[in-house]
This record gives sequence, C-alpha cells and structure tokens, in this order.
Amino acid sequence: MPVTIEPIPAFNDNYIWLIHNELGQAFVVDPGDPKPVLDTLAAKALTLCGILITHHHPDHVGGVHTLKSATSCKVFGPENPNISGIDNHLGDADSVDVLGTHFDVITVPGHTLDHIAYYGDNALFCGDTLFAGGCGRVFEGTFPMMRASLERLRDLPASTRVYCAHEYTLANLRFALAAEPDNQALMERDRQCQDLRAQNKPTVPSSLEIERAINPFLRWDQPSIQKQLEAAGRLSSDDADATFAALRSWKDTF
Repeated sequence: MPVTIEPIPAFNDNYIWLIHNELGQAFVVDPGDPKPVLDTLAAKALTLCGILITHHHPDHVGGVHTLKSATSCKVFGPENPNISGIDNHLGDADSVDVLGTHFDVITVPGHTLDHIAYYGDNALFCGDTLFAGGCGRVFEGTFPMMRASLERLRDLPASTRVYCAHEYTLANLRFALAAEPDNQALMERDRQCQDLRAQNKPTVPSSLEIERAINPFLRWDQPSIQKQLEAAGRLSSDDADATFAALRSWKDTF
C-alpha cells in the first residue's frame, strides 16, 4: 500500500516527518515536540503506530514519551541506552517495517556516535547527517567518521529522496557557493530554494542526484572544491579526510 510523506514543522526550523497510508495508520520520524504531531494526527484522523528515531538530541526525541503514552505506539531507534522509551534498538544491517515498506538501517556516526538513517522505497530519513546543501556538525564523532558516513549515503541510488530534519538549506547554499563559486547547478538550485522559501515552502525533500551535484560535503573529492580550499589557505593535504575536515571546519566558522 502506498504511503504519503509530509513534513510537520516544529520549533524554529525542524521537520518531523509524517508517514501515513490510506488506512489512517502513521509513523513519525524524530518527534522533538509532541504537540504538532498530536494536532496533525487529530486533524487527519490518523493513528500513530510507530516512531523512528535517528539520534539522541532533544529536538529529535523530546516528544517520544508523550506520544508513546498517548498512542501506545512502538518506538524504533539506535543502540543508545540514554534514549529512553525505545522498544526496538537498531544497528547496521537491521531493518524495520514501516506500514508495509521495508526500511534498511544504516549507521552514520559523526554528528553523534549513535546516529542511524533509514532507507527504503527510494526514501532516506537521515536526521542531521545529510542536509540539503550541507551536513551536520561533527559533535561526537570525527571528521573521517562523518566523511565515511556521508560516502555511504552518497552511494545510494541517485533517485533517492532525502528527508533531512531541518530547514537549513539557504544557509547551507550560501556556504556551498563560497566553496564552489563556479558551480552552475548550485547557482540554479540556490535560485530555486530562494523562491521556495519566499513562498514559505519547504526546500526538502531533496534528492541524491541534486545533492551530488551541489552539496560540497558530498563533493570533497572534486578538484573545484580542493582548488577553493587551497585558495583560502585551508588545505594542507589533498587526502580525502583532510579535505573534508578542512571543508567542515570552514563551514563551522563561516
């Protein structure tokens, strides 16, 4: 049975992803705030069957207990004992059935050590690892760890729809243009996203085809990126991990 995926805006710039089918069954991804989820479930007459968690940050797990108490839904998430309320702990090569759709679990440490992503039916729920035009900060992992995680996601099919957890796209694209100023596809994507935000429309989901063409954190091995890092005096080695580290460090202070 086909499912519909749509965003529930939360906080200032979070997206809680709602997955639902024609039978009125639903899952949500990373519900940091329970209220907009409960309001949406009521408005659409949906029953919450499950929650997918990508990592432990409060803006991704803050609504779990309230939603679980209100709906008796099942909660799926990473192997992290500090996240309470998870019924099924998941790791690399595990899978979960979401309303009849098979989702593979991919471990993607870097932003946090426990971060996982869910991939199925050409959809990727990647939390704060991969963003439209960017990637998450490296808080708990290392730059090589984050680069390897992004490389795993980059290798998924080009048609994969990228459902990230924040509306950071315009800020990400400003940095991307600094890192690769002659990228014509990037310039066009920036114009498209400016238009979407002017209409208060989400810039996500993106696709891996788009991200491979414009996202500097999937393009660390492109000569144009390396040339710009050299020009900025930020590249000490053309090793993949060193290039990625220089790029992410630049973004941290951009």
